[in-house]
Parts: sequence; C-alpha cells; structure tokens
Amino acid sequence: MTKPNIIAIGASAGGVETLSNLVSQLPSDLNAAIFVAIHFPPRATSVLPQILNRLKTIPAQHPAEGNAITPGQIYIAPPDHHLFVRQGHIHLDHGARENGHRPAINTLFRSIAYAYGRQATGVILTGTLDDGTAGLLTIKARGGIAIVQDPNEALFAGMPLSAINAVEVDEILRVRDIAKRLIELSLTPIHEQKPMTDEISHEGEWVAQEKAAIEQGERTGLASTFTCPDCGGVLWELHDQNLMRYRCHVGHAYSIDSLLSEKDNSLERALWTAYRALEEKAALARRMAAQAQRSNYSISEANFLERAAEAEQHVAVLKQVLLQQIELPIQPEEMD
Repeated sequence: MTKPNIIAIGASAGGVETLSNLVSQLPSDLNAAIFVAIHFPPRATSVLPQILNRLKTIPAQHPAEGNAITPGQIYIAPPDHHLFVRQGHIHLDHGARENGHRPAINTLFRSIAYAYGRQATGVILTGTLDDGTAGLLTIKARGGIAIVQDPNEALFAGMPLSAINAVEVDEILRVRDIAKRLIELSLTPIHEQKPMTDEISHEGEWVAQEKAAIEQGERTGLASTFTCPDCGGVLWELHDQNLMRYRCHVGHAYSIDSLLSEKDNSLERALWTAYRALEEKAALARRMAAQAQRSNYSISEANFLERAAEAEQHVAVLKQVLLQQIELPIQPEEMD
C-alpha cells in the first residue's frame, strides 16, 4: 500500500468545464484525496459538487470545518471561504482575501504543501491573472509535483502562463494527459518527507514582526509605497525566489498582476463616482436656474446655467476617458 496522494487543483475562469472534463477521466478508486479551489463570487451558491457527482467517478462535496480527510473524495472550497488542511483534517476560514479572492488557490496550495510535502501534487488549470502561482511554488519547494494545463488548450491562459513563468513545473499537459499523470502518481510510492525550511510558511507572522520592528524604530523596514485595496493599510513587499508579492498586516495578499487589477478596479469605481457626482451637480444647477427664472433672478439664472454647462463638459470628458480606458465599464448603478 502506498500513501494516498494529496492533489490540489486550482482554476478560475472556465474552471467548471475543465475540472469536469478532468474528473470524468479519473477512476472511482483513485488512491488520492483531491482538493479544489475555484473562484466563486462571495454570495454565489455553488452546485459544483452536484455537477461532478453526475459524472459518477469520485464523490465530491463541500466539506465542513474539521472533516477528516478520506482518500477517494473530492473536497471543494465553498464560496467565500478559504479551504486549507492540516495533517488529516480540513479547515475552512473566512480570513483575508488573497489576490482579491476567497477562496484563494494560493491558500489551499500552501497549506497542502506544508502538511503533506512530497505527497502533494498541485495542478493549475484555466484562469486569468495568477492566483495559484505562489502556492504552486511552495508545493514544488516542499518536494511535491507541479502540473500545469497546456496554455494552448486552456480556455483562459493567464494562470497557466503565470505558473510556467514563475515555477519550474514538472509537467505541462493537456487535460487528458493530466488525468493519466494523476493516476500514475497515485500508484507511485512516496518517500520520506522533505523538511520544511521555506520562510514563506510564516509570511503572515513575518509581516507582523516587520511592522512591529518599524514602529519601535528598530529598522527602516520593507514597507512598499502602495496601500491595500481592501483595507487601505500599508502593503509589505515579499520576495520568494523570482516571485514578488504584497501583503498587508491584516493578511490581504496580492501578486503584482492582481494588485494592478485591483487598482484598476478601484480607479474605475472612483471615476464612475466622479461621473455620477458631476451629473448630479449639473442637474441640480439646472434646477436652481429654473427656480431663479421663476423668481426673475436673471443674474442667478445665468450663473447656475453656466455651472451646469461646466459640469456637463466635465461629464463628457470623463465619459470619454472611461470609454477609452475601460473595456467593460461598471455602470454607476452597479456600485452600491
């Protein structure tokens, strides 16, 4: 008997279809426990377990806090919860988002790397941006296997390409070949665990220590000039091999790409807020002009009409900026 393999799979856009394709090609007696993190909207209702269970291969479920890990099961992170593991057990957490996501792929991958070392296999499937890259790097550093879907096959190549560029992955495969490789790995004897030496395992504590040291005047620190899009706190710059990331002291974490994306979103929302405020200013000025006209205050009427025209000119300019720079603009009514 070999130790059961621990497989962690991460996906984002296009992930449900790709994961279903992968699971459909796995045997029901696979000697592995499979953990899945797919980006769901926070208030979404996930029916992914039901979708996978229709395939009648490996049973799938959203686990509960503290569930024991059993081989031959697929455990899927529920919406708005991080999924992570300790030896033998599953844990759910509503902690800080990573790369703007909860569940985050990095959170799952790192926990599996620390808990299972050489037993761990990380698989990155289709998705945008780069969540999962840092976690896959940790799996690789801890002696596990790193597998990435062929970007030419992926519905969205961002996540696979990011992983390939940052991690010395073991395999770049099409989905059918990923399934074959996972079956092979589940039958391969697993040797002694590699001891954990990677500082990244304590990066949350490391950031807290750095912050405390700076506050006490003990060092100049590695705080960046950027603020956290989630809480507005200082972002701390973390380096791991050739991968640079940012984390605030409460735990929000970002890669460079995800931070840039969040800043784009913040800017877009700010621009739409300004757009709406200017439109309201123009409407209010015209209403005041009408009131002045009824009262025969011609000078006030002219002043209000001038202010309305000025606001409308600003609206037109801002609208052009939004349409030119933002491919899929968020409409003002969607901000609330």
